[in-house]
Amino acid sequence: MTVPRGAAALVTLLVATRASPTRSAPRPSGAAAPSKKPAPKRPKKQRRRSGSVGGAETHHTPSLPLLRARITCPDDMVAVAGRLCVDRYESSLVEVETHEPLSPYYPPSPKLLAWSWEHWTKAREQEPEGSLARTMPLPPLSALQTGGPWSWKAMSWPHATPSGYVTGEQAKLACERAGKRLCSEAEWVTACRGQRQTRFPYGSSFVAGACNVFREDHPAHVLHGAFSVGLTDPRLNLITVEDRPLLRDTGKSPRCASEWGDDAIFDMVGNLDEWIDDAEGTFVGGFYARATRSGCDARVRDHPSSYFDYSTGVRCCRDPL
Repeated sequence: MTVPRGAAALVTLLVATRASPTRSAPRPSGAAAPSKKPAPKRPKKQRRRSGSVGGAETHHTPSLPLLRARITCPDDMVAVAGRLCVDRYESSLVEVETHEPLSPYYPPSPKLLAWSWEHWTKAREQEPEGSLARTMPLPPLSALQTGGPWSWKAMSWPHATPSGYVTGEQAKLACERAGKRLCSEAEWVTACRGQRQTRFPYGSSFVAGACNVFREDHPAHVLHGAFSVGLTDPRLNLITVEDRPLLRDTGKSPRCASEWGDDAIFDMVGNLDEWIDDAEGTFVGGFYARATRSGCDARVRDHPSSYFDYSTGVRCCRDPL
């Protein structure tokens, strides 16, 4: 597979900058020097990194008012707050015309996929003999994805591997091609908090293991020996720890359910980060190895909408039928 010209993946870590000190005013001649007091320590600005064990900022987004209106939603979506429909599960991407599933381990773009395949095939060959990074093969690709042109859209299915490696721009298109749209932040957090509007889908206090977040290890650490190395490697979401997959199939964390009436939305916290409708680039919820106990308030705003790594996925919203 050849790499199309101009295809590249941008995986950047933003480093906080420090403000330059201001100059003090000159002291009048003969005036006594003021006593020196130690300058107050400024709190360090935290570096937030997508695809790392940390990274989600602490904040609180107000929920939308809950309406008592009865609304009708498509079968794969849940009625939320009497005002909108939200996908029951994180998205699995399929080809637009044939509905053939696309590999969830590669970017949903022919150009970026070609780059990923060639780059990581070469990188794997350069790893030390006998290491996991050398012996673990890349996920296979279908004839569709290695052949002619194809496109993608979002589908919401249970017991499926959710699609990672999605940019914010691709997430927006995936929802639009499915007749849906990205959620606003207020819509997303309202849906995540459930009808009781608690901080977590299941309640007001963090419960370890209820959602697939804050896992015992990090896939880049297991595969490459470092948390911030190889974040576009297509093998990361296949990593297991003690024979348990770090990324779970949709709906496989039954306690991580945001209840709405007799229905529920699954995995809004953990599993994969989910892009929302924000031109500057924001994803929410936290992914499986992110060290966050912020629940529905977890979000990352450090990357443009062109960014992707293994932890970035999508879930769609739409107006009622």
